[in-house]
Amino acid sequence: MNDLAGRHIVLGLSGGIACYKAAELCRALIKQGATVQVVMTEAAEQFMTPVTMQALSNRTVYTSQWDSREPNNMPHINLSREADCILIAPCSADFMAKLLHGRADDLLSLMCLARPIDTVPLLLAPAMNREMWAHPATQRNMMQLTADGAHILGVGSGFQACGETGDGRMLEPNELLEDIVAFFQPKRLQGKRVLITAGPTFEAIDPVRGITNLSSGKMGFAIARAAREAGAVVTLVAGPVSLATPRGVTRVDVKSAQQMHDATLPLSQSADIFVATAAVADWRPANASDQKIKKDGSGKTPQLEFTENPDILAAIAQSPRAQSGALYCVGFAAESHDLLANAQAKRVRKGVPLLVGNIGPATFGADDNALLLVDAKGAVEMPRASKVDLARQLVTEISSRL
Repeated sequence: MNDLAGRHIVLGLSGGIACYKAAELCRALIKQGATVQVVMTEAAEQFMTPVTMQALSNRTVYTSQWDSREPNNMPHINLSREADCILIAPCSADFMAKLLHGRADDLLSLMCLARPIDTVPLLLAPAMNREMWAHPATQRNMMQLTADGAHILGVGSGFQACGETGDGRMLEPNELLEDIVAFFQPKRLQGKRVLITAGPTFEAIDPVRGITNLSSGKMGFAIARAAREAGAVVTLVAGPVSLATPRGVTRVDVKSAQQMHDATLPLSQSADIFVATAAVADWRPANASDQKIKKDGSGKTPQLEFTENPDILAAIAQSPRAQSGALYCVGFAAESHDLLANAQAKRVRKGVPLLVGNIGPATFGADDNALLLVDAKGAVEMPRASKVDLARQLVTEISSRL
């Protein structure tokens, strides 16, 4: 993936032990297709050498506003005009205060002040001790910087270099990368609330056995990520899967179809969009044993009776909010054959305006997929691509239909 292809990012380092993370971040940005120009403060040089950042960025590192390599001796102008954004990572408490007051006594702060504010956004990744982060002065500074148009990427929580534990750590490079990629995505769902179900369900036979399916949840998690990138407030109801929660997404873990039903229906009352990607089991054992069912040597198999699970998508699609148009419902169909015919029939049966079909055995567990979008006007194919790319295409389709 090259989510940042064509982007030019000025990566600024202010003084702090988190400078070591900036090396990995620089490399991650470049792997995603960006070009990176590193600018360091004098304090940052105490933690990371310009030589290291030069090797990783493959560009000369700038450290002084008096750098004579610039023909006009104005690196603060030249570097800021070339950037798609200026990212300060780490951004120390001191540097935040400096930005707040418009001070410009080194190249990095001078460049931030001189940047075209309407076209070159400023992204800040704070990094400091937990007490410094919680101090009212820092919190005031952060609020004012946000009001002035800067984008605060937040902080992590955990063990700090000083030996204390709490908020204030710089986010990890992979977290920052995900936030930066999201920052550049079009905000097609800004202000919308999106509810997504993902993964399989597990229907217990006894305490150690159950019925499930091969859904990995990757498509649903990709849609949650894409919706969040598009500016939505996203809630993800996930069956039993081993996937990391996408950045900025609220996750609710469930196991059975009944649990997913009970969690999802109340959440649908405040959602604007519902996307049902979960592969929900159609049936469950009518009477699950409270003890493990064991072989008795007779050769006889246990007799299982099944009862039908609640239909989550149909229940929400037929709710007053969905029928009035306040809630837009999207269904998914994982089929083994006759995709078009089955998807068309399921769309009508469920009563949803848009149904997305795929061949389940060809995509379960994979990182790519091919989709078929079915609505009242017909069907449109989405050729095989990564699930993240398809999720972004689907978000675009949904936003165009609202």
